[in-house]
Amino acid sequence: MSNTWKATERAIARHLGGVRTSHRNLGTGDADVVVGAFTVEVKHRKSLPMWLKEGVAQARRYARDDQLPLLVLHQAGQRHDNDLVVLRLLDFREWFGEVKEVPRE
Repeated sequence: MSNTWKATERAIARHLGGVRTSHRNLGTGDADVVVGAFTVEVKHRKSLPMWLKEGVAQARRYARDDQLPLLVLHQAGQRHDNDLVVLRLLDFREWFGEVKEVPRE
């Protein structure tokens, strides 16, 4: 079995300035990466659906410099509260900058 997914988790942790946690407590329900107030679940796939990549590209084309391009995925018949928001990692990093630790109250 390939360990490519582990390398992907490490790379995402590095890009976000976070910590890869899944190797510590395998099977305990921890997130793959933790950074500040974010828990990150990383999914590594051989390829992503073209419609998904095209949707992100379309959002980027229509976004002005002062706007964050988001793709919202909605399943017919489902509540909009359950819709998914997708954006490129680079766009996330440029918009939010360095993610800081947020103290919990």
